[in-house]
Amino acid sequence: MTNTIIEFKDFSFQYDSQAEPTLKHLNLAINQGEMLLIAGPSGSGKSTIGHCINGLIPNIDTGNITGECIINGKNIQETNLFDLSFITSTILQDTDSQFIGLTVGEDIAFALENDCQPQNRMKQIVHRWADELGIEHLLKQAPQNLSGGQKQIVALAGVMVDESPILLFDEPLANLDPASGMKTMALINRIQKELNATVIIIEHRLEEVMSQPLDRVILVNDGKIVADKTPNDLLHNNLLEKNGVRNPLYLSALKKAQIDLNQIPDLTSVNALPDDREIARKLQNWQDKITITGEKEETHSLLELKGVGHRYNKLQVHPLHDVTTTINQGDFISIVGQNGAGKTTLCRIICGFISNEGLISFNGDDLKQYSIKERSDKIGYVMQDPNQMISQKMIFDEVALGLRLRGYEENEIQTKVYETLKICGLYPYRHWPISALSFGQKKRVTIAAILVLDPELLILDEPTAGQDWQTYTEIMNFLKQLNQQGKTIMIITHDMHLMMEYTNRSLAFAEGTLIADTDPIKLLTEKALIKKAALKRTSLYELAVKYRLKEPNTFVRAYIDAERDEKHA
Repeated sequence: MTNTIIEFKDFSFQYDSQAEPTLKHLNLAINQGEMLLIAGPSGSGKSTIGHCINGLIPNIDTGNITGECIINGKNIQETNLFDLSFITSTILQDTDSQFIGLTVGEDIAFALENDCQPQNRMKQIVHRWADELGIEHLLKQAPQNLSGGQKQIVALAGVMVDESPILLFDEPLANLDPASGMKTMALINRIQKELNATVIIIEHRLEEVMSQPLDRVILVNDGKIVADKTPNDLLHNNLLEKNGVRNPLYLSALKKAQIDLNQIPDLTSVNALPDDREIARKLQNWQDKITITGEKEETHSLLELKGVGHRYNKLQVHPLHDVTTTINQGDFISIVGQNGAGKTTLCRIICGFISNEGLISFNGDDLKQYSIKERSDKIGYVMQDPNQMISQKMIFDEVALGLRLRGYEENEIQTKVYETLKICGLYPYRHWPISALSFGQKKRVTIAAILVLDPELLILDEPTAGQDWQTYTEIMNFLKQLNQQGKTIMIITHDMHLMMEYTNRSLAFAEGTLIADTDPIKLLTEKALIKKAALKRTSLYELAVKYRLKEPNTFVRAYIDAERDEKHA
């Protein structure tokens, strides 16, 4: 007999700062030992549901509650946060906000120290999870000095040591490289089975989450539960895209080839698809009909790097070193690779935030002669963590700040800010306080604040992490339009589909070294590079291999070109 461990009964919640409820009449029961995904567009109420499960609502985030939310027999309105912390362990979207220790080892051990565990046992558990997650070499480093992906793994380790009956993961894959994302999902699945824990994952990266068996997917939109189904049932219904969640790529490819998904029993993975000659024939025919676009012609050099590198401290195992490459005017470049390989470090060097060895020139001028402010007129940088960029209380003021500092008239500022907010999907919130936004919405604010300044080179660190499919598409299409108008763009990303669809070059990093500078699709043909840079072939490639199509890479390129044509039709 299964026991209900989480239950929402006609539950609604309205934040004190909001005019309308964020959650509306939820009825949901989750059984002990279940593993499920909560999916939906940004602002749909996913994270708010998570805050109810871990007790942040109503203990920290106050508002009006109707109905009941029962967590392991305790009503959240009658239970303090301390007591609920023994029931639910959480990894937050914003990992910086949950770090306590001065070193990674201390931070992982924090929950064990609170439980008064013997020191030798604490060390044993900390080293076990550090080894399991591949962060043994980071134990003596400060969490704040790590890359975004490394921080996510450290936060995961801090949760795992507690072994609570409910494990809540809010965007656990957002900053992880593809290989680490798959490994993390496999680890979460194994822990769930070993501990019989109830695992709730809030995530946009559907394919990676579904690489492990899920009991259910809860689809949320506008504060309501739109669907509560098994993954297979949900994929057979056309509900994901209708509610702002991207379908797995292999399903989109099957649809383009006019294959009836209702005739396929199991859609949960490429491996689950049937060995069917008719499917193979339709996929091959569709591929043969697509005209592959030519390569983009190179323009003149904009940014040149020769022997560039940086070491943060003596303990750093793989410092960034000897990066030599040329960024051309009009390039759209993806910077990819394993967590901690030096991707963000390279961008900080270009912007002048940290010192560097080697030479960097911009339009032929040595960048060392420019101050950070002077560089910012030429190079715009959107950081991975929006909280490190935001300085104003209101959305409009944050986006307008750079223009005001540059002396623009207020009427011109309003026009430019409103145009940019519309592009980034933030116009309806233009009069909102930033404190009322989700992490993903804050990220869009920081992108808008840089886009409005119109820099020559735009660098974005994981701009789509934590974004729903619709906003992701809007942002990337806008960036593509800028690129087609001559803007040079560099994006740090872990999204292989983004890399292939939008960028014309990829710089791949591993262990502080630039290991490849090539075409994005070609990058995913080299097994050695894929493994070294912690990348992953997309499900499009896997689909082509499964059905023995003539040229798997050509099939991937055909799909990408078809997507581009549809968006520009």
